[in-house]
Amino acid sequence: MVIVLKSLSYNLVNKFPALLLLFVSLSGSSIIDFKIISINILYIVVYFWILRKPDSLGYGFIFLAGIITDVVHGFPIGSNPLSLLIVAGVASYIRVLTVRITLINDWLSFIPALLISNLTYFLTLIFSDYSISYLYLFQSSISTFLFYPVLWVIFSGIISLMRS
Repeated sequence: MVIVLKSLSYNLVNKFPALLLLFVSLSGSSIIDFKIISINILYIVVYFWILRKPDSLGYGFIFLAGIITDVVHGFPIGSNPLSLLIVAGVASYIRVLTVRITLINDWLSFIPALLISNLTYFLTLIFSDYSISYLYLFQSSISTFLFYPVLWVIFSGIISLMRS
């Protein structure tokens, strides 16, 4: 009985990133929007888990979460999946280059992922005649970048739970 419960808890913790990504996409809370700041949680979740445990999230699942987010928020279909896949691609490239896992390395390498994905997101919305403020997108990128260390600490604790 103990072995079954330990196996069940290990599988549940191992599937945590996929469940979190699905929950955030379906609930419509992928962008936490306060009066001053807005944080894109999907970027942080995809970047961290592709960077640290790439076997826990698949690219097809990331694409599906992006499609769900587009449908929930009413964006043109394909804008979020493309930007999320770019974040995942940059994270997988950084994973190959990274020697040591530190918060500073991950945090600084998150900058190009945000810049490239938000540029792609902005261009996708512009070409589909969807109006969006570039200032809002820039402000969202800055607050997402500043919020990354908070979720890095939380997710690192979850990874340590996966190992035990």
